[in-house]
Amino acid sequence: MAMSEIRSGGFEYVRPLKPLHFPVEEKVPESQRHFELRMELYQLLSFHLAERATVGSDQFLYFDASNPKACLAPDVFLKLGTRGPEIESWKTWERGTPDLAIEIASRSDAPDEPWQQKLERYHRLGVRELVLFNHRAVRKVRIWDYVDGDLAERKLAADQPAPCVVLGLWWVTVTHERWGSSLRLAHDAAGRQLVRSQLESEIAGRQAEAEARQAEAEARRVAEARVRELEQTLAALRKREG
Repeated sequence: MAMSEIRSGGFEYVRPLKPLHFPVEEKVPESQRHFELRMELYQLLSFHLAERATVGSDQFLYFDASNPKACLAPDVFLKLGTRGPEIESWKTWERGTPDLAIEIASRSDAPDEPWQQKLERYHRLGVRELVLFNHRAVRKVRIWDYVDGDLAERKLAADQPAPCVVLGLWWVTVTHERWGSSLRLAHDAAGRQLVRSQLESEIAGRQAEAEARQAEAEARRVAEARVRELEQTLAALRKREG
């Protein structure tokens, strides 16, 4: 083979190149529950973090440039920093290791491999914080942290808020009007101040505006009633003096 036939990028190489193909999509069945809970978290984090992170959902995440099979597809994942370009697939050697990954367990979306094997892949990935939400389990939330080269599971009490170390927030489970329970983030350990999605923020904003208009109208009504009362009192005084 002529040397000119193995040129690439202006350089010559001692053997023909063997490009690897890293797929960007695969059709996998997904239940409606899984889709809605996944999208709620993705939209919430995308809105809350705005330009402070790159957030992905269900894209292939590759962590070995020599092995296209070394991959994961987290339900939601993010890397802190300025928002990056559109994600088709995520290659750690190009975009770095995500800081946070979230998996939502679903019977109909059960992976081909046991969770332990997926956990080993997350260990190899080196993700800082891994969260598993399983609405059917006694402990609905399980969390692993990357500590000194080990991906270690935290000891957590069932259904109690747990710190999200990556974001400085709290993981909480809340009642979902359709699916029973869902995973959310809160600003406080009590879980009362939930991190809002864009839709929730817009609804809260409209509600606050409506309440402000109502309070203003009530204040105006009280003031006008007071003016009428004073006018009547003044009229009565003038009548007596006359």
